[in-house]
Amino acid sequence: MLGYMGPAGTFTQQAAIEWSQGREELREFPTIASAIKAVDREEIERCIVPIENSLNGSVTMTLDTLAFNSDVYITGEHILSITQNLVVKKGASVSDIKTIMSHPQGLGQCSRLLEDEFAGVELKAAESTALAAKAAAESDGSVAAIAPAAAAAIYGLEIVRPACNDESNNFTRFVIIEKTPSFKVSDHDKTSIVFSTAHVPGALYEAIGLLGHSKINMLKIESRPVKNEMGKYVFFIDIEGNVDDAGIYFALEEVKEHSLFYKNLGSYHYE
Repeated sequence: MLGYMGPAGTFTQQAAIEWSQGREELREFPTIASAIKAVDREEIERCIVPIENSLNGSVTMTLDTLAFNSDVYITGEHILSITQNLVVKKGASVSDIKTIMSHPQGLGQCSRLLEDEFAGVELKAAESTALAAKAAAESDGSVAAIAPAAAAAIYGLEIVRPACNDESNNFTRFVIIEKTPSFKVSDHDKTSIVFSTAHVPGALYEAIGLLGHSKINMLKIESRPVKNEMGKYVFFIDIEGNVDDAGIYFALEEVKEHSLFYKNLGSYHYE
């Protein structure tokens, strides 16, 4: 069974359908965190969650849940092309809009439209683009949503600004989450880790240097604040290769030895 953040009409549901290709029974969850935690509790075998958008950066709920609130692994990824649309209740017009709702990622991906055409309109975050579309459908016409075309169809909405994301090159990277790591090795793998270092000069530089000395290619680094202490951070790093490779294994063991907190988030084939 494959979990995803609902309700029906979200981009995550679309990614789940594309990735599973009918091989998996799908189960809806209200949030990213609840889907991941269902895997952690072994209520479902796996889930698919968004982790990064090409226009608006990382999905912090996914990063924080993986780092602090679960014991699970990334076992795969799926890239989905994203097209956002400004949608309203049928019969409403653009001049009626007083509030625009979407997931924070959706609002961020359409910032140019919102700044240029709707500077005085209230922007309101929703748990998902589909829930924003539902709110627009239930409104008096003064609420619009930024949402997928699928959500517009489900809730009977009219698209008034099609393909309104800032750039056409808009993609979201989704990851597959499972309770146990993947042991499959391919010629195009990445490994994800999260760790923290001592709060002293050069500590992060030293940790990253361990990867450089081993000739390991770092694909991404990002920091997130530690939840229980101001001014301290954990670092998410993606590197090229699989932990099954001895060179990568021993380099990461060295990083672990130099870390106050360390978690291997998995090795997996990437697109």
